Order: sequence, then structure tokens, then C-alpha cells
Amino acid sequence: MARRVRRRKKGQAGTIVAALALGVLSVAMLGGFAWMWSRSGKGQIDANTNCLLDGPVSLTAVLIDATDPISATTMADLTNEFRKTIGRVEPGGYVKIYTLNSAPGDLTVMFDGCNPGDGSTVDNWTNNPARRQRKWESAFGDPLKKLPDEIPNADSASQSPIMAGIQKIKLSLFDSSLAKPGRAKRLVVASDMIEHTALYSQYRSGLDYQKYLSSAADRTYGTSLDGVAVTILYIDRKKKPFQSLDHAEFWTQWVQNHHGEFEKLVGLEGLN
Repeated sequence: MARRVRRRKKGQAGTIVAALALGVLSVAMLGGFAWMWSRSGKGQIDANTNCLLDGPVSLTAVLIDATDPISATTMADLTNEFRKTIGRVEPGGYVKIYTLNSAPGDLTVMFDGCNPGDGSTVDNWTNNPARRQRKWESAFGDPLKKLPDEIPNADSASQSPIMAGIQKIKLSLFDSSLAKPGRAKRLVVASDMIEHTALYSQYRSGLDYQKYLSSAADRTYGTSLDGVAVTILYIDRKKKPFQSLDHAEFWTQWVQNHHGEFEKLVGLEGLN
């Protein structure tokens, strides 16, 4: 007896094709949602700090020595170098700007915050570039653009405690909860670098490193700069009892002996 072959009705075949298409579409949609979800956390910032949700990607501290006056020429060059420094701070990087005062460890904070990234740094799918651009301008770009005009430029102070200022930044910023393992730490010091305190003065002692080591300043203001890259923006002064090159060598040795990385010294234009 011949086997009877049952033929599928055309309506049933269409239903199966439609079901398969719907299944493929569902998988594609799920994949799209998964991609969007995976991207949604990237580039998101804390509304209060403007830092990334998992913390700053780097820390940059700028210490500006306000204990002695700065000429107009040097201030103009300092402003240029300052803008270069800020321009190198990547989106998600934290910046803190200080001025050095005459009392050891006394710093004035001029700016404090993260670079949220401008409109070009965010994803069109998961963020609003125009909104991010406005945030960058109001919270980061505009304040730092105006900041050089606000740097104090008064008469000479009684002391220039540069080492104590660096120690304060290390303890309060580079050792803080903002510092994440493996993320860059940068210190930029704009100063004539003439350390002058009751414990140790380069006006009195010159640049003999052994005299510094035998002073109380080494034990009082010494600090570990592990993982910190240091740049000096050097303000030249005509009334100093040593050569600028010898002065640069002293501070190179000081940074390296405190386990920091001495990146460079930039001589600012003008004589003060």
C-alpha cells in the first residue's frame, strides 16, 4: 500500500516563516539593547564632582608660588604654560590648583574639580553632546581660562615654604581616596624654587645638598613622592646667590631622593 504524503498548507508555512523572522528580530533587538546597556555606563559622570563614576583617571596638582611678585613678562609666559598643562588633562582627570602662602603648609585652593570632557568626548547614542559641552564650559573651561588673572601678585612674603607645600599636596591629594592604583599623578610647581624658612633657607645655606640634609627641614618637610611626576615652571630672579643650572640640579636631586619622577624644568621668560 502506497504511503500517503501529507502536504503542509500554505498558511501554515507562512506562519512558520513569520515566526522565524520575529525570532530573528527579537534576538537583534536584544543584542541592540545589550549593546546600549554596555555603553550606557561609559563616560557617565557624577553630577556633584564631574568625575567619572569610578573615580578620576588621573590627578594633576598645580602649585603657584605667590610669596614673591612676578613680572608681567613672566606672568604672560606662566599663563601660556598653565594652559598647556590644563590642556593635557584628559577627560575624567582631576585638577586642583593651589597658591603657596608664607606659613608652612598653608595653601589656598583656587580651583578644584574634574574635567568632564567636552561634547566631542561623548557617545551620541548614550549621551547629549551639546549638554556635555555646556557642562565642560561652565564647570571646567571657563573657570580655568579666567584663573591666571586671579593669581595673587603682591609684595614679597617673609617665607617661601615650597617643600612644606609639596608635602601638604602629597598628603591631602595624592594619598587621598581620589588616588586610584595605577592612575597618573602629576605635580606642576610654578616658582622661583628658592626655599626660605626658619628651618632651612637657600639664601643662607646656598645649594649644598648636605647642608639641607643636616637641617631640620629634611625631617620636617620630607615626603614620599612615589608615583608622582614633577614639572617645575621656573621663575628666574636676579637676586639669588647661585646659578639657575645649579638650582635645577638641586631640585632634581630633591625630587629623585624623595622617589618622585623629575619630568622637566621649564624656564619661564623674563627676569624678576
